[in-house]
Amino acid sequence: MKPSPTGFRWICHICPISLISLIFPSMLLAGTSTNYSLAPDTLDHGGLRGTSTNYTLNPSTMPGQHGTSAAYTLRSGFAGQLADAIATALDITASPLTVNEGSTRQLSATLIFDDLSTTPLAATSITWSVQSGPLSSISSGGLATAATVYQNTPATAQGTYQSLSNTVALTVLNTLPDNFGSYTSDGIDDDWQVLYFSLPPNANAAPTADPDYDGQNNLFEFTAGIIPTNANSYFRIEAADGTGLPNQKQIIFSPRLSGRTYTVQTSTTLLAPSWLTLATFTTSDAATVRTVTDTSATGSRRFYRVQITRP
Repeated sequence: MKPSPTGFRWICHICPISLISLIFPSMLLAGTSTNYSLAPDTLDHGGLRGTSTNYTLNPSTMPGQHGTSAAYTLRSGFAGQLADAIATALDITASPLTVNEGSTRQLSATLIFDDLSTTPLAATSITWSVQSGPLSSISSGGLATAATVYQNTPATAQGTYQSLSNTVALTVLNTLPDNFGSYTSDGIDDDWQVLYFSLPPNANAAPTADPDYDGQNNLFEFTAGIIPTNANSYFRIEAADGTGLPNQKQIIFSPRLSGRTYTVQTSTTLLAPSWLTLATFTTSDAATVRTVTDTSATGSRRFYRVQITRP
């Protein structure tokens, strides 16, 4: 029988008799027919419950009265019973409660009755809808598809069955950092661009743009950890003679931030530079300022640059 918010459900558990029939006894006595015989070994007072080795029958709460859903909370081991249960809630679930951007997650629904029993529903029997968040669609079969996001973002899916409705909260995971709208595949993480330039499109967020006119473009400032909309926020580098020691040069730069790798490179010309990683040096840090001392700075001139990389 198709489940409904109100109505009867016939629940039959496997038992060792060839046929189960519906019985409404006022007093639970032995019953026989051509196809079955139910003879309880013991009867409690008033015939409320009959038991035998293989079954238990519990038809009512008082002698001669009809059964109610409250009388049928324990159903394991019963030969059969008719329960007057009312569906009171709809439970919408997904496992897990996360979905990668651009991927799908199957939703499911279960009816909950007033006696706390449950009945799973076919996903196709539910009317699905997107209540909020980056879900691009939910199919008639309950398959939710996540949209592209720039950061982990909550989403809510709703399911309705007849007069009952409920929601499930999902999280769409930002699994690809550089795939959001017109900011896609430009070498800069989408969340950084949205933070400083809002949602796409925005020409000022382009990797080669320099919206604060400090001479350092967005791609460099993203890599270096600089604020791209503040002209006073830029990467500084200078060279100085070593303190009292010959053949030494100091390369002083800032800011030095965590999560980045700084490699000092050197060349003897800028006409056709052949940049080599500095081989002999010492390093000291003071807050966000790093000083690298070239301990083999021979020759009349030498040029330096700092290569910054991040994971």
